[in-house]
Amino acid sequence: MAHRSRLAILLLDLPPEHHDAGRTFWSAATGHAVEPDPEDERWSSLGSFADGVHVEVQRTGEGTPPRWHVDVETDDVPAEVARLEALGARRLADMGTFWQLLDPAGLVFCVVGVQTGAEFERHATTWP
Repeated sequence: MAHRSRLAILLLDLPPEHHDAGRTFWSAATGHAVEPDPEDERWSSLGSFADGVHVEVQRTGEGTPPRWHVDVETDDVPAEVARLEALGARRLADMGTFWQLLDPAGLVFCVVGVQTGAEFERHATTWP
């Protein structure tokens, strides 16, 4: 059965000691204001960019290295994980409602359910 997916979110993972400076820098660098999540102080957004790709900032735990990672959103998480595994990805952690994977170079990325609504509908690729 066909499913759809797209690269949807670019996340900046920042430990507490780098969070404020990194978030401020990327806000100024992109010209997008920081919008804190009113329900979770660990999250904030820099909004939507080209083709509806969102840039989000996540305050991670102590000892986590600063890094960028991407979220692939899909309307069928198990099917998308299987498709990406066939391309060389490896499962890292089952996070309950989404999966954390590694690409062939060892870079972390996540496969998540649909997060962006209309942008998903407009930009998703259909896979057989």
